[in-house]
Amino acid sequence: MPLLVGQCVRSVDEKQRVALPKRLREAMECEPGSHLYVAPGLDGSLAIYMEGGFNQLADRLAEAPPTDQDVRAFTRVFFSLAERVELDSQGRIRIPANLAQMAELGREKEVVLIGARDHLELWAKGRWDAYLAEKQPQYDRIAEAAFGRPK
Repeated sequence: MPLLVGQCVRSVDEKQRVALPKRLREAMECEPGSHLYVAPGLDGSLAIYMEGGFNQLADRLAEAPPTDQDVRAFTRVFFSLAERVELDSQGRIRIPANLAQMAELGREKEVVLIGARDHLELWAKGRWDAYLAEKQPQYDRIAEAAFGRPK
C-alpha cells in the first residue's frame, strides 16, 4: 500500500466535487473510473480510502469483539455513513452531501487534502488551520506520546 503524505489546498465546486492532485492519484494508483470510499474521519475531517485500505479497516474491525458496545456503535455509524465514490475523468470525486455537511465543507470553498499514511483526510480549510495551529506547537510532546518516552 502506498505511503500518502503532504497536504494541498483545493476548491470544492458547486456539485461538491474535489479534484485529487495528480501526485496523489498516482500514489493511490487511481485512474478515471476507480472507486474510493469517503467516510467520517476524526476531529472533524473526512477520510478517503482506497478500496484495499477500506477493506483492511473492515477486516480489523471484524476482529474486534462484537460484544463491545463501542465497537458496535463505531461500526454502525462509520459504515452507515461511508459512501463509495467514483473518480471522474478530470480526477475529481463527489463528496456526498451528508458527509460534506458533517465536515462543514459548505461554509467555505477551500479544503485541505492531507496524506495520512494509508488514506487521505479532507478538512475544511479553516478547521484544518485551527487544528494545526493548536497541535503544531505540541509536536514534540505528541511525538513522545505516540512513540513512547525514551528509557
